[in-house]
Amino acid sequence: MTPSHDRLYGADFVRASACFVVLFHHLAQRIDSRSALGANPFAQVFNSAGGFGVGMFFVLSGFLLARPFWQALDAGAPLPSLRVYAMRRAARIVPGFWLALTVTFILSFTVFGFALDGWLWLRYAAGLLLVSDWHWTTLFPVEINGPLWSIGFEVSSYVMLPLGFLALFALGQGRLRFWPGRVAWLGVIGVAVFAHWLFYTNVEVDPFNKGWNYGLQGGAKTWMPWFNPFGFFAMFATGALAAGVQVSLARARSVVFDIVAVVALVLTGATVWFLGLRGGGEFYGVLRVPYQFPGFHLVLGLALAAAPSSLVVGRILDNPLIAWLARISFGIYVWHYLVLELVRLYWAPEMAHGTMADPIKFLIASLVITVITLVIASLSWRWLELPVINWARTLEQRRPTSQRMPA
Repeated sequence: MTPSHDRLYGADFVRASACFVVLFHHLAQRIDSRSALGANPFAQVFNSAGGFGVGMFFVLSGFLLARPFWQALDAGAPLPSLRVYAMRRAARIVPGFWLALTVTFILSFTVFGFALDGWLWLRYAAGLLLVSDWHWTTLFPVEINGPLWSIGFEVSSYVMLPLGFLALFALGQGRLRFWPGRVAWLGVIGVAVFAHWLFYTNVEVDPFNKGWNYGLQGGAKTWMPWFNPFGFFAMFATGALAAGVQVSLARARSVVFDIVAVVALVLTGATVWFLGLRGGGEFYGVLRVPYQFPGFHLVLGLALAAAPSSLVVGRILDNPLIAWLARISFGIYVWHYLVLELVRLYWAPEMAHGTMADPIKFLIASLVITVITLVIASLSWRWLELPVINWARTLEQRRPTSQRMPA
């Protein structure tokens, strides 16, 4: 059977892998590093290098969302409908995120005992408005569920992506079709990195109670100003560059792409493994953009660009199990940490940070947390995320757009 030209082989594998890198990272954080369990290399890698999973999500999102813009640019067509683009983005993440955010917010003061003060309300409001990524006080929009911090950064990247393409379209499609457009996109990445540099050289963070020992807000002060929307958009835009390469090569099929995809994925995994063994904080790269930017992101982008044109590798990667995990990955991401904390509170107090030393108890607790998370994520997809996505598609059909392309 000839591979479909429309199937983006490899994307599901990257999405599922990123999701479980983050999940295993938060489980590994509960291990006592001084114990025999903590000496295990897998525990060391996931404990220190789990943030790379977030970097993988940003590259993948940029890759997927930029393709319609590249297709329109190459075809000399109008800019894809920004209304449809915004509607699909909102339908995909807002319902699931708002539900997890609100449930966590309520549990934070009813179950976990955090003070329902003005700061907690402010952070929750910033999360609802999807602007929590612009200041350290709101970077973590709720207590308990730390991974929700990245959603605001993702939304900011959603906004910046069309702005970058508006610049390319304004410069003239005739001059920037195909490879000249990809070269021009390097300028968009450069502007993002420059804005990142301006942010961290001009934004000051209050040093009082700075550090993870002061909770999530104290930890946010150690991340900002280097964790800012422009730096994360640079990762996102690197994924968009990979999409431009993939669109240019979309109809090509060759075993060469199998080889390139395998090599790129091996290099991606090796980067996480060896840096994880070495240890370190957020693995800042060029101009202190997190997660070894741009090397890690370029290599992953190469894998994403090559896998759809592979003959065998893409199909092996995106098997039915991986496809299902990728489908519910958003729910896994936004719910797993809250599940972990509830299991710790009501059943396994040893799952506090850096205290678990019993390998059997750790494996059992991790399995329970993973299974509960998968169930919740599946229910979220079936009864909330998918119905809202389908409803949004019906709204698209009520108002014809000048250019109907998948966004």
